[in-house]
Amino acid sequence: MADRVTIVMHSGDMDKVYSALIIANGALAMGMEASIYFTFWGLQRLQKDGLEKGPLSKMHMLGLGKEMIKQRMEKASVVSLERLMEDFKELGGKIIACEMTMEIMGIKREDLREEWIDEYGAVGSYVQDARDSTVTLFI
Repeated sequence: MADRVTIVMHSGDMDKVYSALIIANGALAMGMEASIYFTFWGLQRLQKDGLEKGPLSKMHMLGLGKEMIKQRMEKASVVSLERLMEDFKELGGKIIACEMTMEIMGIKREDLREEWIDEYGAVGSYVQDARDSTVTLFI
């Protein structure tokens, strides 16, 4: 078993994407390997200009909740999702895009930020990473 974190990013909610990237970056900073398998609504965040578009998971309040949270995060000097993704990739994080979800949701490779994606795969890609991980999470 490798010293690795594997995350299934099923949700496209802004706060959940933040959680996944913060955990994954923390693992990388601690010398672990990290991979994130983006599927269903999580995969939509890999679309061009899609990373910041997800709703807030709770207390969305017609968009006001998300803006309030973003203001609080800015005040607390929390970096953007874009920056977290850049850090994740620079630290050696691996992104897997679910091909089945792409087919179901009509998403094409050219719709995605291909510079972030290391692999297009099916559930077997995730299972192989998870099998060799010490930590697996479903977000």
